[in-house]
Amino acid sequence: MIPSGKNAERIISAETLQGKVEFLCDTLFKGRSTGSAGANEAAFWIARQFREAGLMKMGGKWSRSFTADDKVGHNIIGFMPGKRAGLKESYVLVTAHYDSHGMIGGTVYPGADSNASGVVAMVSVADMFARMKELGRSYGKNLIFVAFDARERNSQGAVAFWSDVVEGRLKDPVSGETITPAKIHCAVVLDILGSTLSPLRRGRKDYLIMLSDGRHRYELSRANDADGLHMDLGFDYYGSKGFTEMFLSKIGDQGVFSRAGADCVVFTSGITMKTNKVEDNALSLNYNIFKKRIFLIFHWLEKTL
Repeated sequence: MIPSGKNAERIISAETLQGKVEFLCDTLFKGRSTGSAGANEAAFWIARQFREAGLMKMGGKWSRSFTADDKVGHNIIGFMPGKRAGLKESYVLVTAHYDSHGMIGGTVYPGADSNASGVVAMVSVADMFARMKELGRSYGKNLIFVAFDARERNSQGAVAFWSDVVEGRLKDPVSGETITPAKIHCAVVLDILGSTLSPLRRGRKDYLIMLSDGRHRYELSRANDADGLHMDLGFDYYGSKGFTEMFLSKIGDQGVFSRAGADCVVFTSGITMKTNKVEDNALSLNYNIFKKRIFLIFHWLEKTL
């Protein structure tokens, strides 16, 4: 009997999610600006989360360094193999940027929603898939989890990662084969996922926005219904064609993938009046709704894999 993905939900709680967001927003990290000691500490923490989820290193290390302007950035990468179907290996990227604006004028910008929430969602999804593997479940595609640095520096972390793919510098740690752009099934970007301050409809805090070229809408709706979450779904950016195009293909880490011709999916709860401000702190998020969003993304990924 194939174990249900519902089993993975039991390892995630609103309290645990809040604790992880609060940790990443602690003054220890000083806003996680690229090249700072705080960003490096966040990178170490993410690598520990990947290790504890049983992910594999790529190229024998968790971190791939790059230069972002005058700073050294670090992308943290973990690998979860699928069924190993032979010569037609396919890979799904699950990504979130962990850097934020750091300190400005001596004031820390915590970056809770943008984007500690995305990072915590990503490591939670990794934990959920690890739980399913423990129960004997396997999936047809391989998962590559990537925590990007330097999103706030023109997405130079995502640019560096995609250059590694294009130049053949990323190898499958199981087979040793080169991971090429043609083998990337899709890139999933988790960016701003914890707030309920910008609902799609009045009175519906339980919402989630998916931005894509349209091909994944059915699977998300099916997961939403089949797994009993019944969230309010949006498939454009608040009804604006222009903003949808901008958010999907012109800005952020997703723009790097979209402009390269990769299939890209963005999950978000939308920019709010607190985004990129001092008020974007851990107390501003709704962790019960955040948990439901993570569950839905996980179940959608199960159907995608």
